[in-house]
Amino acid sequence: MRFSIIIPTWNNLPFLKLCIESIRRHSAEEHQIIVHVNDGADGTLDWVREQGLDYTHSECNIGVCLACNMMRTKVQTDYILYMNDDMYVLPGWDSSLSTEVASLPDNRFFLSSTMIHPRKPENIGIVADYGDSLETFEEERLLKEYASLPCSDWRGATWPPNLLHRDMWDLVGGYSIEFSPGMGSDPDLTAKLWMAGVRHFKGLSASRVYHFETKSTERIVQNDARMQFMLKWGVANSVLREQMTHLGEPWDKPVIPSTVSSGKRLRYRLKVILSLMRGKQMGPIEPLQ
Repeated sequence: MRFSIIIPTWNNLPFLKLCIESIRRHSAEEHQIIVHVNDGADGTLDWVREQGLDYTHSECNIGVCLACNMMRTKVQTDYILYMNDDMYVLPGWDSSLSTEVASLPDNRFFLSSTMIHPRKPENIGIVADYGDSLETFEEERLLKEYASLPCSDWRGATWPPNLLHRDMWDLVGGYSIEFSPGMGSDPDLTAKLWMAGVRHFKGLSASRVYHFETKSTERIVQNDARMQFMLKWGVANSVLREQMTHLGEPWDKPVIPSTVSSGKRLRYRLKVILSLMRGKQMGPIEPLQ
């Protein structure tokens, strides 16, 4: 088996079935599939058992951070790939990731597939509408057209599907549970990997998945990811994206060390704390030079 694919799910069985069917149908290599079943009142747990999949289970929704860390205990391969349950992988998705991994000199990397979205995404990706539900999904048209949709390799790998070596996962401790149920946990993992010396944050155009978008996150009470990230790291998430990993810029080489000084990070952290103590809302964030 090449990758251990971890998929948290929360009473989203129809999409989970389609996701796993696409993995089985469109993968060039054999992969371990691990599912974390949050609740499972819709029959997900029974179906996962019937399929013979590796799984973990919680009786209630514990969010993606704890779920992903629980699934780490089942991993049997050297590489962990995190995927959402409302994604549909396309042919070539895994072979391009494998080729990239084989070309690298060490395990200090973080890779992302390129998502195709039905609507304009907040993050990097391709906008092309092939449906936002199972009823409107134009699978046949997608399979005919996905490879011709224009996109090139890009900087700033963060969002799933993402891939890293399990040694790097263990070094930084996986997903941080203080971001439960999960908003902001993706850039936080990126920040931890950056602190551990990773500079190869690359999105691969040839590895493509269709994302139906927020079929679980729209049902939860979201944590205040923006404030949590600033308090933890002393800079805004936008600093990580724009000045450190250069999210969305065309890929040419790994990013260079950030120019954000420790002094400016400290001053920024103090500004956030003082704002909270005074009971005021944060104003616009000035970019750090």
